[in-house]
Amino acid sequence: MKNLPLVALVGATNAGKSSLFNRLVGRQDAIVAREAGTTRDSVIREVSGEKPFLLVDTAGLKDPTDDFEATIQDQVDDAIASADLILLVKDATENATQKDRDLAKKILRSRKPVILILNKIDLKERQPREEFLRLGIADIIETSAEHSQGLAKLREIIAKNIPHVSAPKSDENSLKIALIGRPNVGKSNLFNSLAKKQQAIVAPIAGTTRDINRTKVKYKSREIELLDTAGVRRNGKIERGIEKFSVLRTVAAIEESDICLLLIDVREIGTALDAKLAGMIAEAGKGLILIISKWDLAGEEFAAEATLAKLRETFDFVPWAPVIFTSSVTGQNVTKIFELANQIAAERVREIPTRQLNDVLQKTVAKHPPAGLKNTFPKMRYMVQTDVNPPWFVIFGSNFKFIHWSYKRFLENSFRESFGFSGTPIKFSFRDEKQIRENRENNSDKK
Repeated sequence: MKNLPLVALVGATNAGKSSLFNRLVGRQDAIVAREAGTTRDSVIREVSGEKPFLLVDTAGLKDPTDDFEATIQDQVDDAIASADLILLVKDATENATQKDRDLAKKILRSRKPVILILNKIDLKERQPREEFLRLGIADIIETSAEHSQGLAKLREIIAKNIPHVSAPKSDENSLKIALIGRPNVGKSNLFNSLAKKQQAIVAPIAGTTRDINRTKVKYKSREIELLDTAGVRRNGKIERGIEKFSVLRTVAAIEESDICLLLIDVREIGTALDAKLAGMIAEAGKGLILIISKWDLAGEEFAAEATLAKLRETFDFVPWAPVIFTSSVTGQNVTKIFELANQIAAERVREIPTRQLNDVLQKTVAKHPPAGLKNTFPKMRYMVQTDVNPPWFVIFGSNFKFIHWSYKRFLENSFRESFGFSGTPIKFSFRDEKQIRENRENNSDKK
C-alpha cells in the first residue's frame, strides 16, 4: 500500500462519525468485496479518487471495556499528533458549547488543517450555521450522512487539504513489516537489531507526518521495509512513566504493512490490549508473527512451554500465527524473523486450483454437514479463490444465514489442514444464490 495521507474523523459519539465514514468509503458489491462482518467494522479504509487517502474513524477504535477507551480530548490529541487532516464532526442539532470552543481552539493551535462538519442538517432541530461560526474554523461543510447530502463538496475540500501521493513503482518482491505493540515492549530495540543484522542497508527513510520510523534492508535479494511506531510521544506528554499509546499511528502502520510483528513482553503475557491488537491485524488481513520479547529477562519461572501455553490461550483466535522468542540484547532468534516473514509472504500469495478447493469443500461437508433449521439446511455448491494478500475464497450456495460462526471456523481449520497458510489470515465470503435471486426479483418488482 502507498504511504497515503491520514484523515481522521473526531467528535462526540452521537455526531455521526461512523455513518460519515461509511458514506465516504462507499460500499463495494464485487465478489471480492470485504463484506460487513468479514473484516474490521470500519476503523480504517483507503478512500480512492484522484487524491487517495486513509480515512480513520476514531469511534471505531474506542471500547470502554479496554485500554482503547478515550474521551473526545484523547481522540483530538491522537489526531493532532498523527493525522494530516482533521475532520471535526459536530451534531448540527446541538448548540456550540464552551467545550466545543476549547476543542476547536486546541485543534487550530496545532496548525493542522481542520474541517468542521455540521452533520444531521436534514433534521428540523438543526441550528443555524451562524451558531457555529464562533468556533473559528474557516472551512465548514454541512452534511447529512443519512441522506448523503454534502458529501461531494466534502470530498472536494478534503482533496484540497491533503498532499498528492504518487503511486510508487510496483515491486512484487518487496515486503513491508510493521512492528506493533504496547509502549516499552522493545519495538525500537528490535527495529534497530533487525536493521543492523543486515549488512546491505538500502537507505533510511525520513519520518512521515505520522512519525512512523522506517528503514529498508536486503534479505536474500528481497527488499524489506521496516515500519516502527515506537519512540513517538504525543505532544510531549507521558502517562505513568511511559509514552502514551497512539492508536492512529498503529492502525496506519498495520494498514500499510504486509506482515506485522506483534511484540509481547514475556513478563506481561495475556493483556487485553495485546489481544485487541492481534484482532485488528487479523481483521485487516495482514500476516502475523507473535514475538515474545525480552526473553533474556525471563526468570526461571518463565519456562518456554508454560509461556507458550499461556500465549496460545490468550490468542486462541489466531492459532495460525507462529511464535518466536527473542532478545534484542543477545540477538536470540532475531534473524529467524526475516526467514519466517519470507515464508509467510509466500503463503499469502498462494493460489489454489479450483478443483482442489472443491475436493476439500465436498469432503469437509460430507464429514460434518452444517446444521440448519427444521427442513432448511445450508447448501455449499462450489467455491473459488478470488484474491491473494490475504487469500480470499468465495463459497456459493444457499441458506447461508443458518451457518453458525463455529462452522465457519471448522471450515477454516479444514482448509488449513489441507493447504497450510501458516502466518496469514484467510478470508471466506458466502454468496447465497437464493438470496441474490430474491433481491433481484424484488428490485425488478419495485421498478
